[in-house]
Amino acid sequence: MLTEHQGKGLPEWRDVVRQDDLPSLLTLAAGIDRERDAVTAGLPLSWNSSAVESDANRITMLKRQMFGFAGFQLLRERVLPA
Repeated sequence: MLTEHQGKGLPEWRDVVRQDDLPSLLTLAAGIDRERDAVTAGLPLSWNSSAVESDANRITMLKRQMFGFAGFQLLRERVLPA
């Protein structure tokens, strides 16, 4: 579904997940059920938020590395030039 950007297999996937005993996937399937229209509409789109996510993850990593060692000024110097 994700590589082909098609949502037509979503109901079958949910049925398979419900038959398995994988709590994490059951939680994911329940969330998809709550937002079924949005998920189905979003699957065919070719764009994603990976660039934004990578920046957010990088900033979070920098903050964790510097926790307790530096203030906002050093964080700003490490984030802005990159």
